Formats: sequence, C-alpha cells, structure tokens
Amino acid sequence: MKREPERIILITGTASGIGRFLTEYYTGMGDQVIGCDIHESDFHHERYRHFILDVTDEKGVKSMYGEIRKTFGRLDVLINNAGIASMNLALLTTVETFHRVMNTNVIGTFLCSREAAKIMKQHQFGRIVNFVSIATPLKLKGESSYASSKAAISSMTEILAHEFAEMGITVNAIGPNPIRTNLLRSVPEETIQKLIDQQAVHRYGTYEDIVNVIDFFLKPESDLITAQIIYLGGIS
Repeated sequence: MKREPERIILITGTASGIGRFLTEYYTGMGDQVIGCDIHESDFHHERYRHFILDVTDEKGVKSMYGEIRKTFGRLDVLINNAGIASMNLALLTTVETFHRVMNTNVIGTFLCSREAAKIMKQHQFGRIVNFVSIATPLKLKGESSYASSKAAISSMTEILAHEFAEMGITVNAIGPNPIRTNLLRSVPEETIQKLIDQQAVHRYGTYEDIVNVIDFFLKPESDLITAQIIYLGGIS
C-alpha cells in the first residue's frame, strides 16, 4: 500500500489526556507533530517537538509559529485541543475564573487558528479541527463559563470556515461526549451517568472515537467538509 506523505501537524494541549493520545497516534502514523502545553511533556519521539507555551500569550504563539515556518516551511494540520473547564454555579463563579476559561478556550483557539492560516494559505491547503463540548447543546447547569466558551468556539468554527475557504483551508469541530480524562475526575459518577443517559448511545466516549472523527476531517477527500460540528453520542 502506498504510504501517505508525512504531514506537519500542530496539536495544542499535548502534555496529557486527549492531546497526549493524539500526539502518540499521529507520530505513530508517520507524521511530524509539534505540540504545545503550559507543562513540559514526557513524550519523546524523533518526530515530535514540544513547546512550553500558554496559548493565550500572543507573543509566544507567534514565536512558535515562526519556528514552525522556519523549520518545516509549512503546516498542514492544526488541532486546537488545549482547553480548561470550571464546574460551578453562576452565583459562585468569579470573574477571574470566567476570564481564565474564556481566554484559554476562546482566545487560544483564535490565536492558533489565525497564525496557522497565515502559513497554510501559502500552500492553499490546511485542516483546522477545534474542540467544542456537549455542555453547550445540553445547557448544563454549573457550566456557564465552560459551555459559553465552547459556544463561542462553535461560532468561530463556522465563521473561520467561510473566511479561510478560499485559501484551501477547512475548519471543523468535534464535541466529545464524556471521556475518562482528568477533566472529569472531580465530577461525581452519577452526574456523568445522567449525561450519558441523555445520549442516543449510552456509553463513555474513547480516544479512538475522537480520532476517528478527526481522521475524517483530515482526509484530502474531505475538502468539501467545512463549518461542520460533530457531537459524539447522538447529541444534537
């Protein structure tokens, strides 16, 4: 079987969880992966380069993209995985917390997408995949900051898809159902089970479920697939 050419893939939030899995998966596929996180990564591979970076830091983000341009000359894929959550009722949510969630999730996604498009447009090809959440369509109590940030990313996905289309860049998003990650460790099991019961398919999601959707978005044949948001588990 003829091997697909190596892709240059940037994944944000790669130190743990979904980002770490995606890093291992795509380096294993033969792709060159660049990762970034506010923490160091203990993943080492000849096709992986890690940046310690806060995605809300515009200067730092621009510097990383400058290194990508200088070292690789192109960027084929951006996966905006970096994000944080805060589960609390609105009356107990501080402005500082709301700012932190919105900055990381929304500003981080925007900055990385904007800078990626500047490189991708030079080759008239690119794939951007954002992460949204079922917390938005389900209108979850206690998720005012998190769900609002993901709603903003949903709108951003659709708008950027239209702005970037003429550059050969598609922009899509995936909304995972509950996945067993660090983000869920503090959430009671009965709360998670109630969410799963609202799905058409009553089970936790897996990393493999996520990468299945991302791989579909990344295929060269998916050039007509843009401005789409896919929620896992049958949430709409």
